[in-house]
Amino acid sequence: MNQSDLAGKRFFFCGIGGSGMAPLALIVSARGAQVAGSDRAFDQQRNLDKARYLQDQGITLHPQDGTGLSGSDQTLVISTAVEPSIPDVKAALDLGAPIVKRAELLSRLFNGAGISIGVAGTSGKSTTTGMIAHILSRSGRSPTVMNGAEMKSFASADTPFASALIGTPDLFISEIDESDGSIAHYRPHIAVVTNISLDHKPMSELRPLFADYLERANHTVLNLDNDETRALVGPESITFSERDPGAHFHASDIALSPASMAFTVIERAGGQARVSLPMPGLHNLSNALAAIAAARACGVPLDEACAALGDFGGIRRRLDVIGTRGGVTVIDDFAHNPDKIAATLRTLHDFPGRLLLMFQPHGYGPLRQLAEPLVETFAAHMQKGDALVMPEPVYYGGTTDRSVGSSAVTEPLAAHGLSAHALQTREACGDWLVKEARAGDRIVIMGARDDTLPAFARSVLDRLAPGPAD
Repeated sequence: MNQSDLAGKRFFFCGIGGSGMAPLALIVSARGAQVAGSDRAFDQQRNLDKARYLQDQGITLHPQDGTGLSGSDQTLVISTAVEPSIPDVKAALDLGAPIVKRAELLSRLFNGAGISIGVAGTSGKSTTTGMIAHILSRSGRSPTVMNGAEMKSFASADTPFASALIGTPDLFISEIDESDGSIAHYRPHIAVVTNISLDHKPMSELRPLFADYLERANHTVLNLDNDETRALVGPESITFSERDPGAHFHASDIALSPASMAFTVIERAGGQARVSLPMPGLHNLSNALAAIAAARACGVPLDEACAALGDFGGIRRRLDVIGTRGGVTVIDDFAHNPDKIAATLRTLHDFPGRLLLMFQPHGYGPLRQLAEPLVETFAAHMQKGDALVMPEPVYYGGTTDRSVGSSAVTEPLAAHGLSAHALQTREACGDWLVKEARAGDRIVIMGARDDTLPAFARSVLDRLAPGPAD
């Protein structure tokens, strides 16, 4: 599908404020389509800044009651999470309007590009996608980018929600999701896999999904430091590693600090260059190597790719420091599965300070799947003095089974002597954090699928008692 295929067509996005829906809606609108949408969050007076931004981009918003659908020439775009009982779906069926899944529409645009770069994996997708976009933009190219998170490098007063970048249709970079199986729709020119581990699906389902994704690609970029991705390496694969000198790209002379890192990238074919990355964590070193490898596959010189990362702005909600008050630092982070949580805790524990953690599970279904691995992860990475508090999972309605709650994680941890508490509401967790915090602590707000978490983190910061330096 190219730009002319969209011009003048009408689309209605159900759940348009979502992290995957909003950027796609903006790309479709920029290519000449008439775009409207609805979102339950907007109806509930949540995330209204995003609603206003979408309206400023020429997108018409309606209540999520079916009234926004007006004819059979209007295509309804839904996510895999949308239930048939949603009024917009009922209205589309009554009108005879076509219904398409978000991933299907995105894959048509992606597959129609001359060069398409797909970034898949359990963790690091959004950051790696943002890094590739940053490098290619700095190198004079004009990519279209579809990201599931907001890229600070492209944010401005006029574009506060920069999860989409509108560029040429012939160079398309997209984060690709495996959680709903939609990875099967994509045929990438360059396929990146950051890592593979347990998240939404069992490994028995994940392995063939990723293997088939790589089989459809012209070029593959794979992480040698992850057992599952290493098992997928073929003769033509481009590989990267923190430590393996046999990889096509590996790191040396690593220097870490609380807010940044520096390292040298060594390319097996010859050449090396220094990277000064303005973000911490060895997991971000791995993301940077993946991005550099993908950029090199696009013809960007090594020194140019490495230099570009020096002013990479990062990704919103990835170890975002909200502020410090009374000697307590508040951090907002997207960590929501065992790998991401482990990476966050490892990074923060490289430097002194007790961690007061609030982890909000992003759904009852994911919590049922991940309860035991989450217990193992927190038990392995919490240190003496750390504490964990958890509200009940995110729930905005629907028929999901809510029999397993946050106590499935906190009770086993407490039984092993860790400070872990399940509270009914997020507000109660905020009260607990403010009461417990003392100078030198770091409060970490973790969770996904909830755009109000940054505001919650800000409210916790504002409630802390000021210190002499404030």
